[in-house]
Amino acid sequence: AENYNVITVVTIRYLFFMCFVLVYSARQQGGIKAVASSDQMPLQIGRGLLLVAQICIAILSFSTVGLVHFHAVFASCPLMVMALSVPLLGEVVGWRRWIAVLIGFCGVLLILRPGSEMFGSSSILPVLAALMMASYGLMTRFAARKDSAKTSFFWTAIAGGAAMVVIG
Repeated sequence: AENYNVITVVTIRYLFFMCFVLVYSARQQGGIKAVASSDQMPLQIGRGLLLVAQICIAILSFSTVGLVHFHAVFASCPLMVMALSVPLLGEVVGWRRWIAVLIGFCGVLLILRPGSEMFGSSSILPVLAALMMASYGLMTRFAARKDSAKTSFFWTAIAGGAAMVVIG
């Protein structure tokens, strides 16, 4: 992350990802057309674009705040998914899980040690990466209501890869 351009790294990663997904999809029953079929194209493409942007921000965060601090913040992503699933997906969460989420967020703060340099302006990148990943997780759960995992996997690779090829 410190020695290579983030866009170059992510573009190369997505080129391989796209190639793999295209070969895999072509070998499925019905081929690429069947795997790519979705009634939720804006959602599927949006998921792919969100994930590729999240990956770019995560890699940039590694060199900005360091891997340890990044991961301490990013580890709160599942907690964010649970907290956001109530208003966004209409899921019901009991009081025990809310207490677990509160304890989890307190644990993140404990790891980061309030008052440390992590609570500066550079901390916005890992928080943004975690929020983006949580949003991607929620969008994936919503997409799974109608589309198969293969379809979601396909569009994650194709939308993200196409964006990185254009940007790269």
